[in-house]
Amino acid sequence: MSRIGRKPVVIPAGVEVKINGNVVSVKGPKGELQEQISNLVKVEINENVLTVSRDRDTNEYRAQHGLARTLINNMVDGVVNGFEKKLQLVGVGYKCEKQGKKLVMNLGYSHPVVMEDPDGITTECPSATEIVVKGIDKAFVGNYAANIRDWRRPEPYKGKGIKYADEVIRRKEGKAGSK
Repeated sequence: MSRIGRKPVVIPAGVEVKINGNVVSVKGPKGELQEQISNLVKVEINENVLTVSRDRDTNEYRAQHGLARTLINNMVDGVVNGFEKKLQLVGVGYKCEKQGKKLVMNLGYSHPVVMEDPDGITTECPSATEIVVKGIDKAFVGNYAANIRDWRRPEPYKGKGIKYADEVIRRKEGKAGSK
């Protein structure tokens, strides 16, 4: 059995989970999320514990078992606590600021890069070189943070660019000087 799939998901107080066929809806204090789960697994709720089970022991069933449990757990965590990704701007003149729902970044281009926050996502700029992306859907937060990072990926020689706060950039040595 899948180690992740067999763990039960504890539903905290204030969170409502509904199962309609293979669509799981989770509603909590921060919002509501829906996910369509594979029909290879069964989702059951007993009191405040949600369990995911499967009929067969093939690779496909095992993969969907762990995936379904993780997706449901992420939805429960998202509506209770939310998710956030922190980004850092590294480089001379690189800075960001919020203008209403727009994130304006100066990244060394001839023009500022403007990105509007999508529904369900908020961005903050605690300092001129930090961006915090927040939301209740883990995949959506990660995707939007990756889209921001794509404007100027970190380069390995000087380390300039937009990087995740916990990311380590492998540095390369520059070309050797002539003697």
